[in-house]
Amino acid sequence: MSSLETTGMPRSVFSVLAQSGIGSVPSSDNAFGDKGMDDVQRRLMFEDECILVDENDVVVGHDSKYNCHLMEKIESENLLHRAFSVFLFNSKYELLLQQRSATKVTFPLVWTNTCCSHPLYRETELIEQNALGVRNAAQRKLHDELGIVPEDVPVDEFIPLGRMLYKAPSDGKWGEHEVDYLLFIVRDVEVTPNPDEVANIKYVTREDLKELLRKADAGEESLKLSPWFRLVVDNFLLNWWDHVEKGTLKEAADMKTIHKLS
Repeated sequence: MSSLETTGMPRSVFSVLAQSGIGSVPSSDNAFGDKGMDDVQRRLMFEDECILVDENDVVVGHDSKYNCHLMEKIESENLLHRAFSVFLFNSKYELLLQQRSATKVTFPLVWTNTCCSHPLYRETELIEQNALGVRNAAQRKLHDELGIVPEDVPVDEFIPLGRMLYKAPSDGKWGEHEVDYLLFIVRDVEVTPNPDEVANIKYVTREDLKELLRKADAGEESLKLSPWFRLVVDNFLLNWWDHVEKGTLKEAADMKTIHKLS
């Protein structure tokens, strides 16, 4: 048994299957699958284990990504998991946005910040000191989703600016309930999007972002923004963008407060 598996903590269905010698999650629709997912998303939903936390962001266990995003589970068991949102700016202080792929289980084809995902229940991503586990996860996921090599986004370059707690349904079945770490980084990088994760990308200026918000609010071009991105935009982003341009991001950081937003 792994040193991370503590008696009384839930394990995902995938973990049980793996220990039984079954090497992959079934691709057909059955008790463990969902016919609305492609093979990649099905594997990620069952293989990945999210870190369960309480409202003070204290680790209380772990569970499958699948369970953590079922609104029925979220509502009935108050499942809350740890997440992160990366905001990557280039040297011209333009923000990299991505459009989530059509195969995403939650919020497909919406536009959002550079990268949004979860630290997993593994030793390197559970490190609490200076949010190192979350920063390790961000580096991993930027490579998975956008092909950004780790050397281009050193872990020490991520600046955790704050945390927010929010709940957001995606549709009648899926949703999010997260303590979300907001990580900023200024780097020029080469981007090679993974089509299983990302449908499109673009860099935006402040004015571009304002136009994007206008179109989303007006319902133009069927453009939608992720709820967590909109919360950051409405509550923090423009002020923090000033600090990006001034090189004073660390002065804006507040990692003691967990902002409860809706």
